[in-house]
Amino acid sequence: MSREDPRIETWLTDEQLAKCTRADTDPFPSPIPTQIVSNGEWMPMPQTQEQRRVEARTHELADEASKKLGISRRAFLAGAGGMAATFLAMNEVYGAFFKVDRDEMFEDDASDGNRLPKDLFIFDDQLHMIRQSKTEENRALRALAQGYPGAAEFHTNPFNPPLGSDLTTQLPDELALRGHLDVSKGLWRNWNPALIGDPMDHEIFHLHAFIKSLFLDSQMTVGLLSNITGFLPVFVQGKEPTNVNEARNIEVLTADQTAAVRNFVNKLAGSQRLYAHGLLYPGTANIDEIQRQIDHNKPDSWKGYCVSLAAKQLTDPTGAPMKQWRLDDEAVMGKTFELIRKYQVILAKERPGFGNICVHKGFAPPPHDAAHDNPENGNPEDLPNASRAWPTFNFIIYHSCIRPVLFYNPKPLANLLSRKPVLREGVPDIEWTTRFAQISRDLHNVYAEVGSTFASTVITFPTVWAHIIGQLLQNMGSRRVVFGSDSLWYGAPQWQYEAFWRFQIPERLQENWNYPEITEADKRNILGLNSARLYHVGSTNPNKFGRIPSDFESRIPADLRHVLEFPGFSSDNISKMRQRYLAEGATPDHRRYGWIRTLV
Repeated sequence: MSREDPRIETWLTDEQLAKCTRADTDPFPSPIPTQIVSNGEWMPMPQTQEQRRVEARTHELADEASKKLGISRRAFLAGAGGMAATFLAMNEVYGAFFKVDRDEMFEDDASDGNRLPKDLFIFDDQLHMIRQSKTEENRALRALAQGYPGAAEFHTNPFNPPLGSDLTTQLPDELALRGHLDVSKGLWRNWNPALIGDPMDHEIFHLHAFIKSLFLDSQMTVGLLSNITGFLPVFVQGKEPTNVNEARNIEVLTADQTAAVRNFVNKLAGSQRLYAHGLLYPGTANIDEIQRQIDHNKPDSWKGYCVSLAAKQLTDPTGAPMKQWRLDDEAVMGKTFELIRKYQVILAKERPGFGNICVHKGFAPPPHDAAHDNPENGNPEDLPNASRAWPTFNFIIYHSCIRPVLFYNPKPLANLLSRKPVLREGVPDIEWTTRFAQISRDLHNVYAEVGSTFASTVITFPTVWAHIIGQLLQNMGSRRVVFGSDSLWYGAPQWQYEAFWRFQIPERLQENWNYPEITEADKRNILGLNSARLYHVGSTNPNKFGRIPSDFESRIPADLRHVLEFPGFSSDNISKMRQRYLAEGATPDHRRYGWIRTLV
Protein backbone atom coordinates (compact mmCIF):
# COMPACT_ATOMS: atom_id res chain seq x y z
CA MET A 1 0.00 0.00 0.00
CA SER A 2 1.71 3.22 -1.10
CA ARG A 3 1.70 6.48 0.77
CA GLU A 4 -0.42 7.86 -2.05
CA ASP A 5 -3.08 5.25 -1.39
CA PRO A 6 -6.00 7.22 0.14
CA ARG A 7 -6.92 4.29 2.35
CA ILE A 8 -3.92 5.15 4.51
CA GLU A 9 -5.35 8.52 5.32
CA THR A 10 -8.62 7.80 7.06
CA TRP A 11 -11.39 5.32 7.67
CA LEU A 12 -13.99 7.79 6.40
CA THR A 13 -15.15 7.91 2.82
CA ASP A 14 -14.50 10.77 0.40
CA GLU A 15 -18.22 11.50 0.47
CA GLN A 16 -18.13 11.77 4.24
CA LEU A 17 -15.00 13.93 4.20
CA ALA A 18 -16.77 16.37 1.91
CA LYS A 19 -19.19 17.04 4.75
CA CYS A 20 -16.49 17.68 7.34
CA THR A 21 -13.73 20.11 8.05
CA ARG A 22 -10.72 20.43 10.32
CA ALA A 23 -11.44 21.18 13.93
CA ASP A 24 -8.25 23.09 14.70
CA THR A 25 -8.89 26.05 12.38
CA ASP A 26 -11.51 27.82 14.50
CA PRO A 27 -10.06 31.30 15.25
CA PHE A 28 -11.93 31.41 18.57
CA PRO A 29 -12.14 27.84 19.82
CA SER A 30 -14.26 27.29 22.89
CA PRO A 31 -12.38 26.08 25.97
CA ILE A 32 -14.80 23.14 25.99
CA PRO A 33 -15.72 21.52 22.64
CA THR A 34 -19.14 22.53 21.38
CA GLN A 35 -19.60 19.67 18.99
CA ILE A 36 -18.35 16.15 18.46
CA VAL A 37 -14.82 15.87 17.08
CA SER A 38 -14.05 12.66 15.23
CA ASN A 39 -10.64 11.07 15.11
CA GLY A 40 -11.55 9.57 11.74
CA GLU A 41 -12.81 6.17 12.88
CA TRP A 42 -16.41 7.23 12.45
CA MET A 43 -18.57 9.99 11.06
CA PRO A 44 -19.18 12.69 13.64
CA MET A 45 -22.63 13.97 14.41
CA PRO A 46 -23.55 17.45 13.20
CA GLN A 47 -23.56 20.14 15.85
CA THR A 48 -26.80 19.88 17.81
CA GLN A 49 -29.13 22.81 18.30
CA GLU A 50 -28.21 22.81 21.97
CA GLN A 51 -24.49 22.83 21.19
CA ARG A 52 -25.01 25.81 18.88
CA ARG A 53 -26.75 27.58 21.75
CA VAL A 54 -23.83 26.78 24.07
CA GLU A 55 -21.37 28.12 21.51
CA ALA A 56 -23.34 31.32 20.92
CA ARG A 57 -23.87 31.94 24.62
CA THR A 58 -20.18 31.32 25.35
CA HIS A 59 -19.25 33.97 22.78
CA GLU A 60 -21.78 36.41 24.30
CA LEU A 61 -20.32 35.91 27.76
CA ALA A 62 -16.78 36.17 26.39
CA ASP A 63 -17.57 39.44 24.61
CA GLU A 64 -19.12 40.87 27.77
CA ALA A 65 -16.28 39.79 30.04
CA SER A 66 -13.41 40.68 27.70
CA LYS A 67 -14.72 44.24 27.27
CA LYS A 68 -15.07 44.63 31.01
CA LEU A 69 -11.55 43.28 31.58
CA GLY A 70 -10.04 45.26 28.71
CA ILE A 71 -8.61 42.23 26.90
CA SER A 72 -9.31 40.50 23.59
CA ARG A 73 -11.89 37.75 23.32
CA ARG A 74 -9.14 35.36 22.26
CA ALA A 75 -7.15 36.14 25.41
CA PHE A 76 -10.25 35.75 27.57
CA LEU A 77 -11.20 32.38 26.08
CA ALA A 78 -7.64 31.12 26.59
CA GLY A 79 -7.75 31.75 30.33
CA ALA A 80 -9.65 30.48 33.34
CA GLY A 81 -12.42 33.02 32.74
CA GLY A 82 -13.15 31.52 29.35
CA MET A 83 -13.43 28.05 30.87
CA ALA A 84 -15.90 29.41 33.44
CA ALA A 85 -17.93 31.14 30.72
CA THR A 86 -18.30 27.85 28.83
CA PHE A 87 -19.49 25.98 31.91
CA LEU A 88 -21.97 28.79 32.64
CA ALA A 89 -23.30 28.51 29.08
CA MET A 90 -23.60 24.72 29.34
CA ASN A 91 -25.53 25.03 32.60
CA GLU A 92 -27.93 27.52 30.99
CA VAL A 93 -28.61 25.17 28.08
CA TYR A 94 -28.41 21.68 29.59
CA GLY A 95 -29.22 22.28 33.24
CA ALA A 96 -27.01 22.63 36.30
CA PHE A 97 -24.44 19.88 35.74
CA PHE A 98 -21.27 21.88 36.49
CA LYS A 99 -20.09 23.78 39.56
CA VAL A 100 -19.27 27.29 38.40
CA ASP A 101 -19.86 30.87 39.57
CA ARG A 102 -20.20 33.98 37.40
CA ASP A 103 -17.44 35.74 39.35
CA GLU A 104 -14.95 33.22 37.95
CA MET A 105 -15.09 35.02 34.61
CA PHE A 106 -13.61 38.16 36.16
CA GLU A 107 -11.50 37.16 39.15
CA ASP A 108 -8.68 34.63 39.10
CA ASP A 109 -9.21 33.68 42.73
CA ALA A 110 -13.02 33.56 42.63
CA SER A 111 -14.58 30.25 43.64
CA ASP A 112 -11.31 28.36 43.84
CA GLY A 113 -13.33 25.50 45.29
CA ASN A 114 -14.92 24.85 41.90
CA ARG A 115 -11.66 24.62 39.99
CA LEU A 116 -9.09 21.90 39.70
CA PRO A 117 -6.97 21.97 42.86
CA LYS A 118 -3.33 22.80 42.27
CA ASP A 119 -2.33 19.74 44.27
CA LEU A 120 -4.51 17.39 42.21
CA PHE A 121 -2.68 14.25 41.07
CA ILE A 122 -3.83 13.26 37.58
CA PHE A 123 -2.94 9.93 36.02
CA ASP A 124 -4.27 9.88 32.45
CA ASP A 125 -4.30 6.22 31.50
CA GLN A 126 -5.16 6.55 27.80
CA LEU A 127 -2.89 8.68 25.62
CA HIS A 128 -2.18 8.36 21.91
CA MET A 129 0.26 9.62 19.31
CA ILE A 130 1.32 8.30 15.91
CA ARG A 131 4.67 7.39 14.44
CA GLN A 132 6.48 10.13 12.56
CA SER A 133 6.18 8.47 9.16
CA LYS A 134 2.42 8.38 9.41
CA THR A 135 1.59 11.74 7.91
CA GLU A 136 -1.71 10.69 6.40
CA GLU A 137 -3.09 8.00 8.71
CA ASN A 138 -5.67 8.30 11.43
CA ARG A 139 -7.88 10.91 10.00
CA ALA A 140 -10.35 8.26 10.89
CA LEU A 141 -9.77 8.51 14.60
CA ARG A 142 -10.22 12.23 14.47
CA ALA A 143 -13.17 12.12 12.15
CA LEU A 144 -15.06 10.61 15.05
CA ALA A 145 -14.46 13.66 17.17
CA GLN A 146 -14.82 16.09 14.32
CA GLY A 147 -18.14 14.76 13.26
CA TYR A 148 -17.01 14.60 9.68
CA PRO A 149 -16.06 11.52 7.66
CA GLY A 150 -12.54 11.00 6.56
CA ALA A 151 -10.84 10.09 3.33
CA ALA A 152 -11.36 6.68 1.80
CA GLU A 153 -10.93 3.65 3.98
CA PHE A 154 -14.39 2.55 2.85
CA HIS A 155 -16.57 3.19 -0.15
CA THR A 156 -19.32 3.00 2.44
CA ASN A 157 -18.83 3.12 6.17
CA PRO A 158 -20.66 0.26 7.95
CA PHE A 159 -20.05 1.94 11.30
CA ASN A 160 -22.09 5.01 10.38
CA PRO A 161 -25.27 4.44 8.38
CA PRO A 162 -26.23 7.43 6.20
CA LEU A 163 -28.47 10.09 7.63
CA GLY A 164 -32.10 9.43 6.87
CA SER A 165 -31.78 5.66 7.20
CA ASP A 166 -33.88 3.75 9.70
CA LEU A 167 -31.00 3.79 12.16
CA THR A 168 -30.65 7.56 12.13
CA THR A 169 -34.22 8.71 12.60
CA GLN A 170 -34.75 11.50 15.05
CA LEU A 171 -35.57 10.84 18.64
CA PRO A 172 -39.23 10.90 19.70
CA ASP A 173 -40.73 14.38 19.76
CA GLU A 174 -42.12 13.77 23.23
CA LEU A 175 -38.59 13.82 24.62
CA ALA A 176 -38.00 17.30 23.26
CA LEU A 177 -41.40 18.44 24.53
CA ARG A 178 -40.44 17.28 28.00
CA GLY A 179 -37.53 19.69 27.98
CA HIS A 180 -34.64 17.28 27.62
CA LEU A 181 -32.31 19.91 26.24
CA ASP A 182 -29.42 17.51 25.80
CA VAL A 183 -31.32 15.33 23.35
CA SER A 184 -29.67 15.28 19.92
CA LYS A 185 -32.08 15.99 17.08
CA GLY A 186 -29.74 14.32 14.64
CA LEU A 187 -26.63 12.17 14.68
CA TRP A 188 -23.05 12.60 13.49
CA ARG A 189 -22.37 15.82 15.33
CA ASN A 190 -18.95 17.34 15.87
CA TRP A 191 -17.39 17.29 19.31
CA ASN A 192 -15.38 20.39 18.65
CA PRO A 193 -15.91 23.05 16.03
CA ALA A 194 -12.23 23.89 16.31
CA LEU A 195 -11.52 20.78 14.26
CA ILE A 196 -13.51 22.05 11.30
CA GLY A 197 -11.43 22.35 8.16
CA ASP A 198 -8.51 20.46 9.62
CA PRO A 199 -6.55 19.01 6.70
CA MET A 200 -5.31 16.49 9.23
CA ASP A 201 -1.68 17.46 9.19
CA HIS A 202 -0.53 14.52 11.23
CA GLU A 203 2.45 16.31 12.66
CA ILE A 204 -0.02 17.47 15.29
CA PHE A 205 -0.05 13.87 16.53
CA HIS A 206 3.71 13.45 16.49
CA LEU A 207 6.11 13.49 19.41
CA HIS A 208 6.59 17.23 19.82
CA ALA A 209 2.82 17.88 19.86
CA PHE A 210 2.31 14.97 22.24
CA ILE A 211 4.74 16.36 24.80
CA LYS A 212 3.60 19.97 24.52
CA SER A 213 -0.13 19.25 24.72
CA LEU A 214 0.10 16.88 27.66
CA PHE A 215 3.01 18.01 29.80
CA LEU A 216 2.97 21.76 29.14
CA ASP A 217 -0.62 22.65 28.23
CA SER A 218 -2.41 20.47 30.76
CA GLN A 219 -2.32 19.65 34.44
CA MET A 220 -1.60 15.97 33.85
CA THR A 221 0.95 14.59 36.30
CA VAL A 222 1.54 11.10 34.89
CA GLY A 223 0.31 9.45 31.71
CA LEU A 224 0.12 6.06 30.01
CA LEU A 225 0.94 5.88 26.30
CA SER A 226 -1.32 3.37 24.59
CA ASN A 227 -1.42 1.73 21.17
CA ILE A 228 -3.64 -0.43 18.97
CA THR A 229 -3.21 -3.93 17.55
CA GLY A 230 -3.47 -3.39 13.87
CA PHE A 231 -6.50 -4.91 12.16
CA LEU A 232 -10.04 -4.02 13.30
CA PRO A 233 -12.39 -5.66 10.76
CA VAL A 234 -15.14 -3.10 11.24
CA PHE A 235 -12.81 -0.31 10.10
CA VAL A 236 -9.88 -1.65 8.08
CA GLN A 237 -10.19 -3.19 4.66
CA GLY A 238 -7.51 -5.04 2.77
CA LYS A 239 -5.51 -8.21 3.35
CA GLU A 240 -6.14 -9.68 6.76
CA PRO A 241 -2.86 -10.20 8.69
CA THR A 242 -1.69 -13.76 9.19
CA ASN A 243 0.99 -12.91 11.77
CA VAL A 244 2.25 -10.11 14.00
CA ASN A 245 4.71 -8.77 11.43
CA GLU A 246 1.90 -8.20 8.95
CA ALA A 247 -0.30 -6.65 11.63
CA ARG A 248 2.50 -4.26 12.57
CA ASN A 249 2.11 -2.52 9.21
CA ILE A 250 -1.29 -1.27 10.37
CA GLU A 251 -0.35 -0.30 13.93
CA VAL A 252 -0.65 3.41 14.67
CA LEU A 253 2.27 3.17 17.08
CA THR A 254 4.29 0.00 17.48
CA ALA A 255 5.18 -1.49 20.85
CA ASP A 256 8.82 -0.58 20.24
CA GLN A 257 7.97 3.02 19.45
CA THR A 258 5.71 3.28 22.51
CA ALA A 259 8.55 2.18 24.77
CA ALA A 260 11.02 4.52 23.06
CA VAL A 261 8.78 7.54 23.65
CA ARG A 262 8.30 6.55 27.29
CA ASN A 263 12.04 6.22 27.81
CA PHE A 264 12.77 9.62 26.24
CA VAL A 265 10.12 11.47 28.25
CA ASN A 266 11.28 9.93 31.51
CA LYS A 267 14.92 10.70 30.75
CA LEU A 268 13.93 14.27 29.90
CA ALA A 269 11.96 14.60 33.13
CA GLY A 270 14.35 12.81 35.43
CA SER A 271 11.41 10.85 36.85
CA GLN A 272 8.66 8.46 35.77
CA ARG A 273 6.19 10.74 33.99
CA LEU A 274 5.12 8.28 31.31
CA TYR A 275 4.21 4.61 31.30
CA ALA A 276 3.89 2.37 28.22
CA HIS A 277 1.56 -0.39 27.11
CA GLY A 278 2.75 -3.60 25.53
CA LEU A 279 0.58 -4.86 22.67
CA LEU A 280 -1.40 -7.96 23.52
CA TYR A 281 -1.21 -10.48 20.67
CA PRO A 282 -2.64 -13.67 22.23
CA GLY A 283 -2.33 -17.29 21.17
CA THR A 284 0.34 -19.97 21.12
CA ALA A 285 1.76 -18.74 17.80
CA ASN A 286 2.36 -15.27 19.28
CA ILE A 287 4.19 -16.28 22.45
CA ASP A 288 7.55 -15.25 21.00
CA GLU A 289 6.22 -11.74 20.33
CA ILE A 290 5.04 -11.36 23.94
CA GLN A 291 8.44 -12.58 25.16
CA ARG A 292 10.19 -10.19 22.76
CA GLN A 293 8.27 -7.23 24.13
CA ILE A 294 8.99 -8.29 27.71
CA ASP A 295 12.72 -8.51 27.02
CA HIS A 296 13.14 -5.63 24.59
CA ASN A 297 10.50 -3.03 25.58
CA LYS A 298 9.86 -3.68 29.27
CA PRO A 299 6.15 -2.76 29.07
CA ASP A 300 4.49 -1.42 32.21
CA SER A 301 1.16 -3.13 31.41
CA TRP A 302 -0.73 -4.61 28.46
CA LYS A 303 -3.35 -3.39 25.97
CA GLY A 304 -5.54 -5.70 23.92
CA TYR A 305 -8.42 -5.43 21.46
CA CYS A 306 -10.73 -8.44 21.38
CA VAL A 307 -12.31 -6.96 18.24
CA SER A 308 -8.95 -6.89 16.46
CA LEU A 309 -7.58 -9.74 14.36
CA ALA A 310 -4.73 -10.41 16.78
CA ALA A 311 -4.99 -14.02 18.04
CA LYS A 312 -3.08 -16.85 16.37
CA GLN A 313 -2.70 -20.51 17.31
CA LEU A 314 0.07 -22.87 16.22
CA THR A 315 -2.68 -25.24 15.11
CA ASP A 316 -4.19 -22.70 12.69
CA PRO A 317 -3.76 -23.56 9.00
CA THR A 318 -0.73 -22.09 7.25
CA GLY A 319 -1.55 -18.65 5.90
CA ALA A 320 -4.80 -18.39 7.87
CA PRO A 321 -5.56 -14.87 9.15
CA MET A 322 -5.38 -14.04 12.82
CA LYS A 323 -8.67 -13.96 14.69
CA GLN A 324 -10.75 -11.99 17.14
CA TRP A 325 -10.65 -13.40 20.66
CA ARG A 326 -12.18 -13.42 24.11
CA LEU A 327 -10.61 -13.19 27.54
CA ASP A 328 -12.00 -16.46 28.87
CA ASP A 329 -10.95 -18.66 25.93
CA GLU A 330 -8.42 -20.84 27.75
CA ALA A 331 -7.09 -22.40 24.54
CA VAL A 332 -6.16 -18.98 23.15
CA MET A 333 -5.35 -17.00 26.30
CA GLY A 334 -3.89 -19.68 28.57
CA LYS A 335 -0.24 -19.66 27.43
CA THR A 336 -0.23 -15.88 27.00
CA PHE A 337 -1.56 -15.22 30.48
CA GLU A 338 0.77 -17.85 31.97
CA LEU A 339 3.76 -16.01 30.52
CA ILE A 340 2.55 -12.63 31.78
CA ARG A 341 1.85 -14.16 35.19
CA LYS A 342 5.37 -15.62 35.31
CA TYR A 343 6.92 -12.20 34.77
CA GLN A 344 4.41 -10.50 37.02
CA VAL A 345 6.13 -12.40 39.84
CA ILE A 346 9.67 -11.85 38.55
CA LEU A 347 9.13 -8.12 37.95
CA ALA A 348 6.99 -7.40 41.01
CA LYS A 349 9.31 -4.67 42.29
CA GLU A 350 10.58 -3.34 38.97
CA ARG A 351 7.21 -3.14 37.15
CA PRO A 352 4.41 -3.64 39.69
CA GLY A 353 1.69 -2.89 37.12
CA PHE A 354 2.81 -5.71 34.84
CA GLY A 355 -0.36 -7.67 35.56
CA ASN A 356 -2.66 -4.82 34.48
CA ILE A 357 -4.54 -6.18 31.46
CA CYS A 358 -6.19 -3.25 29.67
CA VAL A 359 -8.88 -4.31 27.22
CA HIS A 360 -10.71 -2.18 24.69
CA LYS A 361 -14.43 -2.95 24.85
CA GLY A 362 -16.93 -0.74 23.08
CA PHE A 363 -16.59 2.06 20.51
CA ALA A 364 -15.80 -0.37 17.72
CA PRO A 365 -18.39 -3.10 17.33
CA PRO A 366 -19.93 -4.03 13.98
CA PRO A 367 -23.49 -3.07 13.04
CA HIS A 368 -26.07 -3.27 15.76
CA ASP A 369 -27.60 -6.74 15.82
CA ALA A 370 -27.92 -9.70 18.15
CA ALA A 371 -25.50 -11.85 16.15
CA HIS A 372 -22.61 -9.56 17.09
CA ASP A 373 -23.51 -9.25 20.76
CA ASN A 374 -20.51 -11.23 21.95
CA PRO A 375 -17.21 -10.68 23.81
CA GLU A 376 -15.22 -10.75 20.59
CA ASN A 377 -16.98 -7.54 19.59
CA GLY A 378 -17.06 -5.93 23.00
CA ASN A 379 -19.71 -7.22 25.38
CA PRO A 380 -18.56 -8.07 28.95
CA GLU A 381 -19.67 -11.71 29.26
CA ASP A 382 -16.08 -13.03 29.25
CA LEU A 383 -15.08 -11.04 32.34
CA PRO A 384 -16.38 -13.24 35.20
CA ASN A 385 -14.50 -16.37 34.12
CA ALA A 386 -11.31 -14.47 33.21
CA SER A 387 -11.17 -12.38 36.38
CA ARG A 388 -11.68 -15.45 38.60
CA ALA A 389 -9.23 -17.60 36.66
CA TRP A 390 -6.51 -14.92 36.93
CA PRO A 391 -7.06 -13.26 40.31
CA THR A 392 -3.63 -11.58 40.41
CA PHE A 393 -4.38 -9.61 37.23
CA ASN A 394 -6.32 -6.36 37.10
CA PHE A 395 -8.67 -6.22 34.11
CA ILE A 396 -9.09 -2.55 33.17
CA ILE A 397 -11.95 -2.23 30.67
CA TYR A 398 -11.37 0.74 28.40
CA HIS A 399 -14.40 2.86 27.43
CA SER A 400 -16.44 1.02 30.09
CA CYS A 401 -17.82 -1.29 27.40
CA ILE A 402 -20.13 1.32 25.88
CA ARG A 403 -21.51 0.43 22.49
CA PRO A 404 -21.29 3.38 20.09
CA VAL A 405 -25.02 3.87 20.33
CA LEU A 406 -24.78 7.64 20.18
CA PHE A 407 -23.31 7.50 16.72
CA TYR A 408 -25.56 5.19 14.77
CA ASN A 409 -28.56 4.06 16.78
CA PRO A 410 -30.72 6.53 18.72
CA LYS A 411 -32.92 3.93 20.41
CA PRO A 412 -30.66 3.27 23.41
CA LEU A 413 -30.22 7.03 23.85
CA ALA A 414 -33.97 7.53 23.79
CA ASN A 415 -34.29 4.81 26.42
CA LEU A 416 -32.18 6.79 28.88
CA LEU A 417 -34.43 9.82 28.52
CA SER A 418 -37.80 8.09 28.32
CA ARG A 419 -40.48 8.42 31.00
CA LYS A 420 -40.63 4.64 31.11
CA PRO A 421 -37.17 3.39 30.16
CA VAL A 422 -36.33 -0.27 29.72
CA LEU A 423 -34.60 -1.25 32.95
CA ARG A 424 -31.84 -3.65 33.82
CA GLU A 425 -31.87 -4.49 37.52
CA GLY A 426 -33.77 -1.33 38.33
CA VAL A 427 -31.88 1.30 36.28
CA PRO A 428 -32.16 2.52 32.65
CA ASP A 429 -30.25 0.16 30.40
CA ILE A 430 -27.15 1.63 28.73
CA GLU A 431 -26.26 -0.97 26.14
CA TRP A 432 -23.28 -3.07 27.30
CA THR A 433 -22.22 -0.53 29.97
CA THR A 434 -25.03 -1.26 32.44
CA ARG A 435 -24.43 -4.97 31.88
CA PHE A 436 -20.69 -4.48 32.43
CA ALA A 437 -21.15 -2.51 35.65
CA GLN A 438 -23.57 -5.05 37.12
CA ILE A 439 -21.54 -8.10 36.06
CA SER A 440 -18.44 -6.52 37.61
CA ARG A 441 -20.10 -5.66 40.93
CA ASP A 442 -18.33 -8.46 42.80
CA LEU A 443 -15.35 -8.85 40.46
CA HIS A 444 -12.89 -6.88 42.54
CA ASN A 445 -10.04 -7.07 40.03
CA VAL A 446 -12.15 -5.52 37.24
CA TYR A 447 -11.97 -1.75 36.66
CA ALA A 448 -13.95 0.65 34.46
CA GLU A 449 -12.05 3.17 32.30
CA VAL A 450 -13.91 6.13 30.79
CA GLY A 451 -11.72 7.35 27.88
CA SER A 452 -13.83 8.89 25.07
CA THR A 453 -16.98 7.69 26.84
CA PHE A 454 -16.77 10.76 29.06
CA ALA A 455 -15.49 13.19 26.42
CA SER A 456 -18.15 12.33 23.84
CA THR A 457 -21.16 12.36 26.15
CA VAL A 458 -20.46 15.20 28.58
CA ILE A 459 -20.53 17.85 25.82
CA THR A 460 -23.41 16.36 23.86
CA PHE A 461 -25.70 14.47 26.26
CA PRO A 462 -24.76 15.38 29.87
CA THR A 463 -27.74 13.37 31.13
CA VAL A 464 -26.31 10.28 29.44
CA TRP A 465 -22.94 10.79 31.14
CA ALA A 466 -24.76 11.21 34.47
CA HIS A 467 -26.36 7.78 33.98
CA ILE A 468 -23.04 6.20 32.97
CA ILE A 469 -21.00 7.48 35.91
CA GLY A 470 -23.94 6.98 38.26
CA GLN A 471 -24.20 3.29 37.37
CA LEU A 472 -20.44 2.72 37.51
CA LEU A 473 -20.25 4.26 40.99
CA GLN A 474 -23.43 2.48 42.09
CA ASN A 475 -22.04 -0.94 41.22
CA MET A 476 -18.26 -0.64 41.37
CA GLY A 477 -17.56 2.27 43.70
CA SER A 478 -15.18 5.15 43.08
CA ARG A 479 -12.04 3.08 43.70
CA ARG A 480 -12.62 0.91 40.62
CA VAL A 481 -13.16 3.64 38.02
CA VAL A 482 -10.14 5.19 36.27
CA PHE A 483 -9.79 8.18 33.96
CA GLY A 484 -8.38 8.40 30.45
CA SER A 485 -8.79 11.26 28.01
CA ASP A 486 -7.99 9.45 24.72
CA SER A 487 -5.85 12.47 23.85
CA LEU A 488 -4.29 13.59 21.55
CA TRP A 489 -7.24 12.65 19.39
CA TYR A 490 -9.22 15.46 20.98
CA GLY A 491 -6.41 17.93 21.65
CA ALA A 492 -4.87 18.74 25.02
CA PRO A 493 -6.93 17.10 27.78
CA GLN A 494 -7.16 20.01 30.23
CA TRP A 495 -10.80 20.73 29.36
CA GLN A 496 -11.71 17.12 30.20
CA TYR A 497 -10.05 17.34 33.62
CA GLU A 498 -11.90 20.59 34.32
CA ALA A 499 -15.25 19.22 33.19
CA PHE A 500 -14.86 16.01 35.18
CA TRP A 501 -13.91 17.90 38.36
CA ARG A 502 -16.90 20.24 38.13
CA PHE A 503 -19.51 17.69 37.03
CA GLN A 504 -22.23 16.54 39.41
CA ILE A 505 -25.11 14.10 38.91
CA PRO A 506 -28.31 16.16 39.19
CA GLU A 507 -30.31 15.53 42.34
CA ARG A 508 -33.37 14.37 40.37
CA LEU A 509 -31.33 11.53 38.84
CA GLN A 510 -29.82 10.64 42.19
CA GLU A 511 -33.29 10.42 43.68
CA ASN A 512 -34.92 8.57 40.77
CA TRP A 513 -32.25 5.91 40.34
CA ASN A 514 -30.39 5.86 43.64
CA TYR A 515 -27.18 7.17 42.06
CA PRO A 516 -24.61 8.45 44.55
CA GLU A 517 -23.35 12.01 44.78
CA ILE A 518 -19.84 12.36 43.37
CA THR A 519 -17.65 13.57 46.20
CA GLU A 520 -14.27 15.30 45.96
CA ALA A 521 -12.69 12.09 47.25
CA ASP A 522 -14.39 10.17 44.41
CA LYS A 523 -13.01 12.60 41.84
CA ARG A 524 -9.49 12.40 43.25
CA ASN A 525 -9.69 8.61 43.13
CA ILE A 526 -10.91 8.48 39.54
CA LEU A 527 -8.67 11.21 38.13
CA GLY A 528 -5.50 9.78 39.55
CA LEU A 529 -5.29 7.88 42.80
CA ASN A 530 -6.82 4.64 41.50
CA SER A 531 -4.30 4.38 38.68
CA ALA A 532 -1.55 5.38 41.10
CA ARG A 533 -2.46 2.30 43.14
CA LEU A 534 -2.68 0.09 40.06
CA TYR A 535 0.79 1.15 38.91
CA HIS A 536 2.27 1.65 42.40
CA VAL A 537 3.24 5.26 41.78
CA GLY A 538 5.62 6.29 44.56
CA SER A 539 4.27 9.79 45.15
CA THR A 540 0.97 11.44 44.29
CA ASN A 541 2.21 14.95 45.05
CA PRO A 542 2.44 16.75 41.68
CA ASN A 543 5.19 18.97 43.05
CA LYS A 544 7.44 15.93 43.38
CA PHE A 545 7.44 15.53 39.61
CA GLY A 546 9.57 17.80 37.48
CA ARG A 547 8.38 19.55 34.36
CA ILE A 548 9.27 19.17 30.73
CA PRO A 549 11.60 21.91 29.46
CA SER A 550 10.07 24.27 26.92
CA ASP A 551 12.99 23.54 24.57
CA PHE A 552 12.30 19.79 24.67
CA GLU A 553 12.01 19.52 20.89
CA SER A 554 15.66 20.43 20.40
CA ARG A 555 16.57 17.60 22.78
CA ILE A 556 14.92 14.82 20.76
CA PRO A 557 17.84 12.65 19.67
CA ALA A 558 18.29 11.44 16.12
CA ASP A 559 17.98 7.81 17.15
CA LEU A 560 14.52 8.43 18.61
CA ARG A 561 13.42 10.25 15.47
CA HIS A 562 14.60 7.19 13.54
CA VAL A 563 12.75 4.79 15.84
CA LEU A 564 9.53 6.72 15.28
CA GLU A 565 9.77 6.07 11.55
CA PHE A 566 8.17 2.81 10.48
CA PRO A 567 9.07 0.08 11.20
CA GLY A 568 11.15 1.82 13.86
CA PHE A 569 12.34 -1.10 16.00
CA SER A 570 14.95 -0.29 17.94
CA SER A 571 10.71 17.67 42.00
CA ASP A 572 12.07 16.51 38.14
CA ASN A 573 13.07 18.43 35.06
CA ILE A 574 9.60 18.32 33.50
CA SER A 575 8.19 20.26 36.45
CA LYS A 576 10.88 22.92 36.10
CA MET A 577 10.29 23.15 32.36
CA ARG A 578 6.54 23.59 32.77
CA GLN A 579 7.10 26.28 35.39
CA ARG A 580 9.32 28.18 32.95
CA TYR A 581 6.87 27.56 30.10
CA LEU A 582 3.98 29.04 32.07
CA ALA A 583 6.14 31.85 33.48
CA GLU A 584 6.91 32.91 29.93
CA GLY A 585 3.22 33.67 29.46
CA ALA A 586 2.16 30.60 27.54
CA THR A 587 -1.59 30.09 27.30
CA PRO A 588 -3.57 27.10 26.04
CA ASP A 589 -4.97 27.40 22.53
CA HIS A 590 -7.84 24.93 23.09
CA ARG A 591 -7.36 23.42 19.64
CA ARG A 592 -8.74 19.96 18.99
CA TYR A 593 -7.35 17.79 16.27
CA GLY A 594 -9.79 15.88 14.14
CA TRP A 595 -12.87 16.30 12.00
CA ILE A 596 -16.11 18.10 12.70
CA ARG A 597 -19.31 17.82 10.76
CA THR A 598 -20.33 20.91 8.80
CA LEU A 599 -22.90 19.49 6.37
CA VAL A 600 -25.76 17.05 6.87
